[in-house]
Amino acid sequence: MLDARPQDPADVAPAFRAALDRFDPARSALILGHFDADGLSAVAILKRALDRADRPTEVRITGKGENPWSPALRAEMKERRPGGLLVADLGVREGDVLPGTPTVLIDHHVPTGAPGAATVISGHGWTPEPTSALLAYWCAQALGEAGDLLWLAALGLIGDMAEGAGFPELSEAQARYGKTALRDAVSLVNAPRRTAQADPTPALALLLRCDSPKDLLKGGHPETALLHEAKAEVAAALDSAKRVAPKVRGDIALIRFASPCQIHPLIAQQWRGRLKDKVVLAANTGYREGWVHFAARTATGTDLIRFLANHRPSGAGAEYGSGHAQATGGALRPTDWNAFIAGLGFPDEQVPP
Repeated sequence: MLDARPQDPADVAPAFRAALDRFDPARSALILGHFDADGLSAVAILKRALDRADRPTEVRITGKGENPWSPALRAEMKERRPGGLLVADLGVREGDVLPGTPTVLIDHHVPTGAPGAATVISGHGWTPEPTSALLAYWCAQALGEAGDLLWLAALGLIGDMAEGAGFPELSEAQARYGKTALRDAVSLVNAPRRTAQADPTPALALLLRCDSPKDLLKGGHPETALLHEAKAEVAAALDSAKRVAPKVRGDIALIRFASPCQIHPLIAQQWRGRLKDKVVLAANTGYREGWVHFAARTATGTDLIRFLANHRPSGAGAEYGSGHAQATGGALRPTDWNAFIAGLGFPDEQVPP
């Protein structure tokens, strides 16, 4: 890494400004982001702030199974020849994202490696822990007044369950925009990424265009209707998966189902509250062809990053075991899933290779 990680909110803007100074101003910066409410809000904050500063940008949101360190996405980025990379809410992993390109990683998950020469602006280990959108909001202040983007930072905090963390930015946003409007906006923005198509384009369009959560929620935007349709699709899939009973072996509970929707984290979270003494695994064999995706949650206090590391199958890749100590998961090829799940005491839950 080029410089130390900021340890205080006041240090974020100067670190971000110094990193931007290394970008090539003759070429557009590329903003990469995750497709949930926190990642999309972070991307929207960064793009809107950079546009105001007359810095050209392009945006690329990751889809199912994509990450910036994968060969396919790296090849795509190389073709774009960006003047710099801003990577939001996609983790901190081993190696350069795009060697030779100035890079800033804005994230709050547990790091799994040293990201080469990138500048890392991470909230991991802070108390309370800022989400990627809040970090992006602090970054935006390096480019000028950003107060009108506060509601976007609030969406990220609510979306990543940091509503009770005590951030003054969230209290200010709730007073200005209303708690209900912010929560309803998060619910809509999060819906598309959980659908079978997993297309966050309508959600991002609204975050880039709207001036408040109430503006996003009102019926005047065609994208709002698309988000409501996405929400209904996810609700139907969730209703079906809720009926699957868990299998319990020792300290582990497994709920396995097949859905093209990304509902495994929601199922794991729901059962976490009912099986408070278990590590809960929700496994989805229908989300992406050739893979088993799973989410891990627990109310026991178990460090799930360490838990998965201790049970890591030999063929697991970068898709496995990143996130938070109490909320993680991964994706495994069938052969690796079979080794993983048999090792946990569920040999009957293997899938055809």
